[in-house]
Amino acid sequence: MSGSAVVPWGATLGVEEEFLTADPNTGMPVPAAAAVLGGVPAGAAAAELKPELLACQVEAATGVCRTLCDVRGQVTQARAALAASAHAQGVAVMSVGFAPVMADGPLPLTPGERYLAIERLYRGVVDDYAACGLHVHVGVADRETAVAVVNHLRPWLATLQVLTGNSAFCRGRDTGFASWRTVVQSRFPGFGAPPWCADAAAYDQAMGRQAAFGTTVDPQMTFWSARPSEHAPTVEVRAADAVPTADEAVLHAALVRALVVRARMDLDAGRQAAPVDDAVIAAAMWSAARHGLRGPAVDPARERQMPAAVMVHALLAHVRDALDEFGDRDEVHRLVSHVLERGTGAERQRAAAASGGIAAVCELAGLPQSTCADPLPEAS
Repeated sequence: MSGSAVVPWGATLGVEEEFLTADPNTGMPVPAAAAVLGGVPAGAAAAELKPELLACQVEAATGVCRTLCDVRGQVTQARAALAASAHAQGVAVMSVGFAPVMADGPLPLTPGERYLAIERLYRGVVDDYAACGLHVHVGVADRETAVAVVNHLRPWLATLQVLTGNSAFCRGRDTGFASWRTVVQSRFPGFGAPPWCADAAAYDQAMGRQAAFGTTVDPQMTFWSARPSEHAPTVEVRAADAVPTADEAVLHAALVRALVVRARMDLDAGRQAAPVDDAVIAAAMWSAARHGLRGPAVDPARERQMPAAVMVHALLAHVRDALDEFGDRDEVHRLVSHVLERGTGAERQRAAAASGGIAAVCELAGLPQSTCADPLPEAS
């Protein structure tokens, strides 16, 4: 259209949130996803609501968003719709990285040939895979660009984990980790940061090797925490646990988009990402899962240990100009400040357990039935 502004790639984003359906009295996962999804009235949510691998999992995927306000609106609406339907069905919906409590025995699968193929290949690994993540897609120019962007994202995946750990408990016990989901996911082949790839052909070759070795169901499947999408011109980041509140989902989406935009700025300036050692990034991601926000972290670029909060501030400095491109800097700094003050989901789970036991942890994880935004306090 004549006179219309060209929108640079990196402007659009979408958010996928995974949730568990659970018994409201015990907090244990129950296979109620189909009933909850079926109980949501048509048009109640702009996001697409759909089943996942397990019959106790549901996913809410926003449409294409351009502003954090759009993201917050769709995430909040989807959470409210799911919580209302779950209440009508006599169950709860929990936003947590891993089920805090679980009965013995395998969890039922959602019907479908692909899910059956996954169960046949991974067997016991998926039997108790009550894990939920927060995924963010950001639009890019093309697949070659997506691979180059992923190279730039690799050193920051651990810092994204630091801010989003929300699975401290498993089977009623404190695991000692901020993100037990990360530990459980590490049982899958190829989990973790993607390899540094010179171009899309090298990336496709790396994916093809996994399929050729029989460790994935199909050539499009990977467990890497960041990847070019196989279905759209986006980069998908999957490093985060499902987070407690809509605001924390908005914060994560904003940081992921800012990292992609910063990568665009670097690529436009001719700066390719350094091939940071895979083992160093793996150590950084393990430390983030283990210690979360209050403990030591690993700086992959400098190959040294430092406080996790220092890495968070380094991330904010790294994406400052990218945040300014969309006018997001004040909002992101406000939300980061509140997480630093209030603690991540894992920290709040432990505080709840200290006062009310595992029942309080399950209650904390449940989406409120009145309003599901659960905003963090306004900045003073």
